[in-house]
Amino acid sequence: MAKLYFRYSAMNAGKTTQLLQVKYNYEERGQTVILFKPAIDNRENTTKVRSRIGLEADAILVNSETDLLQFVKSELQHHPIHCVLIDEAQFLTKKQVLQLCAIVDDLNIAVIAYGLRADFKGDLFPGSEALLAFSDSIEELKTICWCGKKAIMNTRLVNGKPVYEGEQIFIGGNESYISLCRKHWREGKTSPG
Repeated sequence: MAKLYFRYSAMNAGKTTQLLQVKYNYEERGQTVILFKPAIDNRENTTKVRSRIGLEADAILVNSETDLLQFVKSELQHHPIHCVLIDEAQFLTKKQVLQLCAIVDDLNIAVIAYGLRADFKGDLFPGSEALLAFSDSIEELKTICWCGKKAIMNTRLVNGKPVYEGEQIFIGGNESYISLCRKHWREGKTSPG
């Protein structure tokens, strides 16, 4: 019985690394995987999903207008599909999350979505909010703050200083974001010094 899984965390918890490991596991067993990546995540200017430790795989770019259900149905006409993986799932729309539900419920294909739960202000991303509401299984991947506590917050940095105002979406990596525990996020303390 297929399920919709949402695996979330703060930044730098290894979401993409785990996604690529899951993809490898399916393919090692001769099963077919579709890997989606939101086009808005253009850091690498490529169709590749790339982890910080150097693993990578080709992905299908999607935007807010992409019908994920129709894409998968079209692919099913050519070959079986055993799993759908989504990197940076926080950028999906609610409509796309409902399409993922239909892929699971109507096509009996497992869907595993990886993404952030909340933005740098502590607000849920629309895709994450829908995934929290509709997923069969929700799993937190853990990472740590500089102090050693569990990091649950993403902090945006501008010139090395935390900011709490601005557009929800600003694509960046380690130069633009740091994961902190809630206490240090509230205090804006990004290091022990």
